[in-house]
Amino acid sequence: MRLVELKVSTASQGGHAVVFVYGEVDLYTAPRLQAELASLVRDGAGRVVVDLSGVEFCDSTGMNVLLSAMKRLREHGGTLELASPRPAVRRILQVTGLDTVFSVHDALPALEGT
Repeated sequence: MRLVELKVSTASQGGHAVVFVYGEVDLYTAPRLQAELASLVRDGAGRVVVDLSGVEFCDSTGMNVLLSAMKRLREHGGTLELASPRPAVRRILQVTGLDTVFSVHDALPALEGT
C-alpha cells in the first residue's frame, strides 16, 4: 500500500465554507475528505465550495464522497459546488456525467459575506 497524503483544510464564514483539498482522493484517503464534509453538514453550512485545484487524482470513492455530501447538504437546504478541477479530474467529471450534477466553476467563486 502506498502512502499518499491528502491535505484538507476549511475556511468558513457566515454559513459559507471553502474546502481546500490537496493530493489524491482515493479509497485510502477519501475518509479524510468525508470527515471534513460531514463536519460542515453537522455545523449547518449553507454553501460549501470544494477547491479541487490541488487534487491530482480522484477515483470513484472520492466522487462518491462528494456526491454523498452534496445530497446531505441539499437535504438541509444547502449546496455543494466544485471549483478549479485540474484536467484529469475534470475529465472524470465529464466521462461520468457528474459535470452536469455538480455546479463546476473554473475558478474559486467569491462567497457573499466573506
